[in-house]
Amino acid sequence: MTRIEIFDTTLRDGSQGEGVSFSLQDKMKILRCLDEFQVDYVEGGWPGSNPKDVEFFQAARSVPLRHSRLSSFGSTRRAGKSPDADANLRALLEVETPVVTIFGKSWKLHVTEVVRTTLEENLRMIEESVRFLREKDREVIYDAEHFFDGYRDDPDYAVQTLRAAAAGGAHCLVLCDTNGGSLPAEIRAGVRAAREALPETKIGIHAHNDGGLAVANTLAAVEQGAIHVQGTFNGLGERCGNADLSTLIPTLILKMGRKLSITEAMLSGLSRTARYICAISNMSFPENHPFVGQMAFAHKGGVHVNSVMKVASSYEHIQPQIVGNSRRVLLSELAGRSNIEYLAETEGIHLRDHPEAARHAVNEIKRLEHLGYVFEGGEASAALILLRHMGKLPDYFDLIRYRTAVEHRSTGGTFNEATVKIRVGSEERLAVGEGVGPVNALDDALRNALGQFYPEVENIILKDYKVRIVNVTAGTKARVCVTIESTDRTGGLVWGTVGASENVVEASWSALTDGISYGLLRLRDPQILAAS
Repeated sequence: MTRIEIFDTTLRDGSQGEGVSFSLQDKMKILRCLDEFQVDYVEGGWPGSNPKDVEFFQAARSVPLRHSRLSSFGSTRRAGKSPDADANLRALLEVETPVVTIFGKSWKLHVTEVVRTTLEENLRMIEESVRFLREKDREVIYDAEHFFDGYRDDPDYAVQTLRAAAAGGAHCLVLCDTNGGSLPAEIRAGVRAAREALPETKIGIHAHNDGGLAVANTLAAVEQGAIHVQGTFNGLGERCGNADLSTLIPTLILKMGRKLSITEAMLSGLSRTARYICAISNMSFPENHPFVGQMAFAHKGGVHVNSVMKVASSYEHIQPQIVGNSRRVLLSELAGRSNIEYLAETEGIHLRDHPEAARHAVNEIKRLEHLGYVFEGGEASAALILLRHMGKLPDYFDLIRYRTAVEHRSTGGTFNEATVKIRVGSEERLAVGEGVGPVNALDDALRNALGQFYPEVENIILKDYKVRIVNVTAGTKARVCVTIESTDRTGGLVWGTVGASENVVEASWSALTDGISYGLLRLRDPQILAAS
């Protein structure tokens, strides 16, 4: 079976997506990452369009790529010009990449109305541009822009443009669904026609996602014999983006049995690669992404969880660890005993001597979710509920009262102060805290109050704080849910806690105190879990 080539255009097509802007350093990091993951081709940019891409190609010369072949990108010569006089083609040669990708027009509409030249001149532009680059010892990949739109409009002419590129010596003819509106059946028909017309030439596919079908269209092309696949990681790209390589790569290997330079054993690095590129892109990672998102193997319904605990494949199409991901079991009003049992297993809590604790914990979690709590991301709060029903949760402290004050000053800004009075055993402690906001001040006051009893509190760090509105129609009276993510000072432990109330400070206090209690449990009394 012929190996499928993977061509990544994150640095070029992906950078055209809204909100995406790569610095030179960003592009170099992504290049090294893609090479490490053994992507066959990396399209670095269009040197004829901006100085940054020229600078990138200059810097990339010093990077010893172990697997990937670097490609520059540009267009065919302009109408009426010879290739050697065309500034765009000269720029492609000057950056000295071993591969050059150029695009030309397949759709008569673009030829006559956009480029405004004749159909015959367009064919000459394609063939002469490819031949010019081939004569300079470049591997040439030809992107047939708007091929499927052109094929619908005039099949014969669209295929003629491919013949022109092949006559010039193109190594691969890439059929582009540039507007992203084609259906899989149309993709199959176009690829089939291209292969019949040029059976000795390598055919590729470049799909955009405007119809939500970029991945499906790419797979349809592969089914018809395309062996060169273009896309971007995380589907970055102009408008609705490009075919997502983080979905295509595992699908090609695991579902279609195709051979890639990326082996099945290497797929364990897929999630890490996708997240790394997303972080460099300064974009929020879409957690509902197939294969690599946190939600990809997350189970919420009790029946689902029960089934997965017995037979993983009953609700998982692959083993999550194959792609570097992991299973998650969510807690909510849909949870059943199986969800709690899975949580207990991951926390190291043994339920066998407490048969009723799981049922009581489930009922309490459902009651709290009805009040606005969201335990997805607040699993540590759920673990504390379970331990409390088991009679195993230490009573680290009791709240006597707290107070917060926010003072706006005429000189600008605010002053935030909080006082907290707690009881630990028979002792009481009153402490004051200051902060940038009332929650930060409460956190400071609570730590000051607990410090003399539990020095471990200094090692508990508040890592993230999120607020979501539960009932948006209630305006400023809306109930809010607060989720706090905490970690120990070494970063080895990370846990999430939750609180909900119409008062954002009260909701924050609930999540905050749960976070401190869970941290003390893990750092001070880990034997409680081992003995539970």
